[in-house]
Amino acid sequence: QVQLVESGGGLVQSGGSLRLSCAASGPIFAINTMGWYRQAPGKEREMVATLSSNGTTKYTDSVKGRFTISRDGAYNTVALQMNSLKSEDAAVYYCNLDLPRGTYYRGSDSYTGGLYWGQGTQVTVSS
Repeated sequence: QVQLVESGGGLVQSGGSLRLSCAASGPIFAINTMGWYRQAPGKEREMVATLSSNGTTKYTDSVKGRFTISRDGAYNTVALQMNSLKSEDAAVYYCNLDLPRGTYYRGSDSYTGGLYWGQGTQVTVSS
């Protein structure tokens, strides 16, 4: 079963930095994208940053120039470096893994695609 494990959230002062990491494990045939989403209280979950398998990155406008998404070593990992944090960045951050839909086979092993989410890690920004 595909699982995502996140780390790195916490409390930081406004203007400070945090680094989030996420590692995917389990039967993964290929990866479309890995990324980070966030959800603040009373708001919908929003895309923060994504990284595709070909290296293409996307960011929501509010974090451009402050956040950087990258591989954190292996192809099934992703990190989010967050600098110049603001109070409006406070939220629960979720790692996202987008696998090609369908079932794939390699030898006797089968792989099922889909969309997977981590449990979330809290980022709190104090003013």
